[in-house]
Amino acid sequence: MRKPDFEIIYRDGVPPTRHKYPGLGYRVSRENGMLVERDVAVPMRDGVRLYADVHRPASGERVPAIIAWSPYGKHRPFQYGYFYRNASVRKEWISSYTMFEGPDPLYWVPRGYAIIHVDVRGTWGSEGDATYWSHGEGRDGYDFVEWVAAQAWCTGKVGMAGVSYLAIAQWQIAAARPPHLAAINPWEGLSDMYREFAFHGGIPETAFSPIWQKSISYSTHRVEDVQAMMEAHPLFDAYWATKVADLARIEVPAFVVASWSDQGLHLRGTLEAYKRIASSEKWLYVHGRKKWETFHRPESVEMQRAFFDCFLRGEKTAVRAWPRVRLEVRDRYYEGRFRAEREWPLARTRHRKLYLDARDGTLRAVPVKVAARATYDAPGDEARCPAAYHRERAEFDYVFTAPTELTGHMKLRLWVEAVGADDMDLFVAIQKFDRDGEYVGFAAFNCLEDGPVALGWLRVSHRGLDKARSTPQQPWLVHQRRLKLRKGVPVPVEIEIWPSGTRFAKGERLRVVVQGSDIYRYARWIVRAGHPKTVNAGAHVIHTGGRYDSHLLVPVVPRADRRGRARVDRG
Repeated sequence: MRKPDFEIIYRDGVPPTRHKYPGLGYRVSRENGMLVERDVAVPMRDGVRLYADVHRPASGERVPAIIAWSPYGKHRPFQYGYFYRNASVRKEWISSYTMFEGPDPLYWVPRGYAIIHVDVRGTWGSEGDATYWSHGEGRDGYDFVEWVAAQAWCTGKVGMAGVSYLAIAQWQIAAARPPHLAAINPWEGLSDMYREFAFHGGIPETAFSPIWQKSISYSTHRVEDVQAMMEAHPLFDAYWATKVADLARIEVPAFVVASWSDQGLHLRGTLEAYKRIASSEKWLYVHGRKKWETFHRPESVEMQRAFFDCFLRGEKTAVRAWPRVRLEVRDRYYEGRFRAEREWPLARTRHRKLYLDARDGTLRAVPVKVAARATYDAPGDEARCPAAYHRERAEFDYVFTAPTELTGHMKLRLWVEAVGADDMDLFVAIQKFDRDGEYVGFAAFNCLEDGPVALGWLRVSHRGLDKARSTPQQPWLVHQRRLKLRKGVPVPVEIEIWPSGTRFAKGERLRVVVQGSDIYRYARWIVRAGHPKTVNAGAHVIHTGGRYDSHLLVPVVPRADRRGRARVDRG
């Protein structure tokens, strides 16, 4: 194995005893019809031992196994009371055996499965030094899957399930191709740590990442210092490449779940992974709701069971008759309609330009002939008083003249200029307003209920594009060099707006908000992305009209007529 071109920066782990850790030591018990083995030592190829809790039928029957791969502690259940409104997860949906973001053994074991909770390398009592979302974790996962398959109580069929980290790990492990991995169910897991976690549009994320670092640092060994690595590696390089799985190597059956609500974390990467994995049997489910609630909701668990019954137990279920894509088109918070589709992205999408006009803050269906400019204070107003909005942002509105569905990627092309700086950070929100001008909110950031339609970000010096990977609707930034601005010279930039699925009625309004700071900065105790360390100074200028073709490219999804042909709604 070739030595990497970088060195991992480690920090000392936080003693696990500081977080109600029960200590390390093998023990076995019979509980609620389950045989529970705790702290089972599983050897890796380099001799390091990972520790796992195995829940399986007390009858001793041979069963398939589902692995929940986590750094958060196999002993730690979902934390009621910590999240706003408990993230809408009901206590009756899960038992005390349910590891955070993982499946509930008390549901699965009576139905003929073993559930295995793992403390990954270097976390809690497991040995070795911890690195996260890496190719090395994929190798550990390979060894772990094969160890499970060889146990006398296992049929040799192994699956993986779980949310967030537990989903991300599935990309790396499935790409390593352990022979006995038979199915995966990644439930909202990013696949590119640089673009989807650490640097949104090249802007460092420094609000959630410290909280996350703390949560994965309980260890008797050393743990990767992700924040220090972000400081040392501000551009996409060999280090960040190890955080991207070779998705084309994934061929196992996959039930992939994403949510429009996870702007700034898992949404983009989950959909990118679905597109790129080579599995011939893969299904995509996209909702617009809270992720932990949706994962644990009883009807969702039944979908998970149907999937695993098919591929781990060999039972004839409805899975192979499922539509390859099922997605929700939202009207507002927790109001939307699900429908079946054949592919993602939707092949019948018609992309349409809405042109920005800085003269009156509108979006127009035809090019704007008269040049104008919108200017706002770049650093923004941390006080967030409503009277300051006009100073810290630019807004552009479009009113729909017919019902219109926008599902897919949007792209914002802007001509921009920085006054008093050689770089600029741009934050973009797409918002919805009803016919009366009232803001329409959506589920967002795990727990919130008044979030945007979609978000986008760009540090303008990172505007360089990978022309081979970019499409008209989705720019792909290389993030490998900085292109600084020159005084008084506007430049065109393309900002990727993360995917969304939203329906607008006649008379409803779409708003584009552009400013120099995070647009949703409230409720700091709730897990959400934030970027307080910007490069902004002075003022930002957005040029529109004339030779400045600033526009929003939107994905209009036609309705079908009675003959099944696409019909575009001309909003």
